[in-house]
Parts: sequence; structure tokens; C-alpha cells
Amino acid sequence: MSIPAANLMTTLRSGHATSPRLTWYGPDAERVELSGRVLDNWVAKTSNLLQDELDAEPGMAVRLDLPAHWKSFVWALAAWQLGMEVVLDGSDAHLLVTNEPDGGAGAGFDAVVAVPLAALAMRWPGELPAGVVDYAAEVRSHGDVFMAHTEGSADDPAVRGTSPYAHEALMDGFAAAQEPGVRLLVRAAEGLEPGLAAALGAWNQDGSIVLVHPDVDVTQHLLENERVSRS
Repeated sequence: MSIPAANLMTTLRSGHATSPRLTWYGPDAERVELSGRVLDNWVAKTSNLLQDELDAEPGMAVRLDLPAHWKSFVWALAAWQLGMEVVLDGSDAHLLVTNEPDGGAGAGFDAVVAVPLAALAMRWPGELPAGVVDYAAEVRSHGDVFMAHTEGSADDPAVRGTSPYAHEALMDGFAAAQEPGVRLLVRAAEGLEPGLAAALGAWNQDGSIVLVHPDVDVTQHLLENERVSRS
């Protein structure tokens, strides 16, 4: 496949596949570490959910109404490797992915997906509006390997945010430049768009990220324990 996100996922699952690629620090002492292989597994399952259950295909747009979180990053990678456009500016899209499905934001979307942010959530905690897909309950049933039904195009839109980017510019335009092998601290408080740009830049240079929730103190102990090389 010609789109850079698909090539990135191949690299993450094959090169240093057992090494940490995304480490998340959340509230209540939550720590989640995803190796390249595990990250690819989550992304593949999410891409398969998009393709097989939500009828998503290249060229469609998915709006991520989510904070900067490891599951948000999984969703962005899943959409990109499918050849979709990730909408980060709150504008119209075919699909809505949100952690606030009761907010009335679902009007006008082909489908709405509710994402519980707790790491161990097996389903949405409570009742969901009619027709809303429960990501936690559905994603695990999908395949661990993603095979696109339709190949995405490099000149299709990939990001709609502060500036628009096509898939061909995802790594050399949207992604923030990073040093080779960087272990990068990413502060979730800075927002989803800059967080994704930083993460793509790190992964593109065979690096990894430590993503930290706004309520978590970034201490010297944390930085040393995670061997952060750039913060």
C-alpha cells in the first residue's frame, strides 16, 4: 500500500516489535505500555472495526472528539492506515468517535462510536444512546491483522486540523521532526493534534513516546524511569 501510515504500521510491528512504542500515564496511577506489536494489534482491530462494521473506506472522514489519550492515537493510526481523513477541528465528518456520546454531537453522522477512556474498560459504563457503537465491547472481536479492501491514495486528505494534509504529507509535513531513536515526552494537556504530530515524528524515526495525562506530575523520577531523552 502506498500510504505512509500503512508503511509505518509495518515498521512498528516488525522492527523492535517487543520494544515500547507508546507508554501512557493516566489518573489513579494508570500506566499502559504498548510495544510495537501490541500497538499494531490495537490499530489493526480498530481498522477492521471501521472497515467491516462501519463500512468505512478510503476518502471518508472520521472526527475524533477525544482528548489526547493512547486510545485516540490508536484511532488516528487506524483511520490513516485505512486511507481515511482524521478530523481534528470539530468540523463535519462521516463518522464520529467520542468519549462523550451523550453530548448530542451525533446528529448528521453515519455512525457514532463511544470510547471509554479507562484502560481496562470492557464496555461503556452505563447506557448508550440508541445506535451508538460501544468500542470497548466490539473491538476485541475483530481480527488482529488488517487487510484493506480498497487501497488508499497518497493524495487523499489525511488530516483536517490547523492545516490540511494529504496522506503523502503525513510524515514529512504533519509529523513533527524528531531525532532518531528518541524517547519523547508528550504532554496530553497540549492537545490531540500536536500530540499526534509529535508521536508520528518519533515513530517515523524509530523512536517511542511517553504520553502523560494533564493530572499526572512529570517528575524527575518519571523521566528517568522511562528513559525520556527529550521533553
